[in-house]
Amino acid sequence: EVQLAESGGGLVQAGGSLRLSCAASGFTFDGYAIGWFRQAPGKEREGVSCISRTDGGLHYTDSVKGRFTLVSDNARGTVYLQMNSLKPEDTAVYYCVADRLFSCTDYTVQYMDDYDFVSWGQGTQVTVSS
Repeated sequence: EVQLAESGGGLVQAGGSLRLSCAASGFTFDGYAIGWFRQAPGKEREGVSCISRTDGGLHYTDSVKGRFTLVSDNARGTVYLQMNSLKPEDTAVYYCVADRLFSCTDYTVQYMDDYDFVSWGQGTQVTVSS
């Protein structure tokens, strides 16, 4: 069974950094697109970033490009989302996701939707104070 577990959320001041972790169990990342979503209070869930299942390419939405960085450690079965220069509008619950069919590109990352990914973690809260 594919399982994902996020960790690393917390409270940070604007301009600070956090590193989220997504640990996989029951599968390896090979052949899976791995992504991150977030959902802010009162808002719809939105895609943040993804790793291509074909070439390992890293892709980000415009709102986080240049501030967030994905790192995949296949040996540890963990994907990290390094978040720098955090802003209050980054406050949200962050979810790690995986899917064997989603095609992650610079274009598709901007339009990621819930139904694109089969496997979801439980989420981790990130709060950025102003």
